[in-house]
Amino acid sequence: MGMLFLICLEGSIYSCKHCYTHLGLADDIISKSFHCRHGKAYLFNKVVNITVGEKEERMMMTGMHTVVDIFCVGCGSIVGWKYEAAQEKAQKYKEGKFILERYPVTVALVEVKLFTVLKKVLDEQV
Repeated sequence: MGMLFLICLEGSIYSCKHCYTHLGLADDIISKSFHCRHGKAYLFNKVVNITVGEKEERMMMTGMHTVVDIFCVGCGSIVGWKYEAAQEKAQKYKEGKFILERYPVTVALVEVKLFTVLKKVLDEQV
């Protein structure tokens, strides 16, 4: 599989609830008024340390969208989705943006050194 390189973020970060891999910065949130199957979700301008699934057409409350699910590279948990395309003109602003669902994601003010130590301890347990 090869070596996994993770991007470590500084400041107020959102990370995977299962493995603590950094996913996004609070500064990159566009909106906190989104909802998903499990409750609240946030729209991000950019996220890191994710892989994407297959494109699919999905009917949402705001119309039909082409999306890809996004997964944490650390543990493979689904953490949200990316908007690839929107059919409605009023929804085009979402294209290329990411949704992180609040259920599998946690927020914390983290220093990089603490994250590095935590990640090393977790890796040694595996």
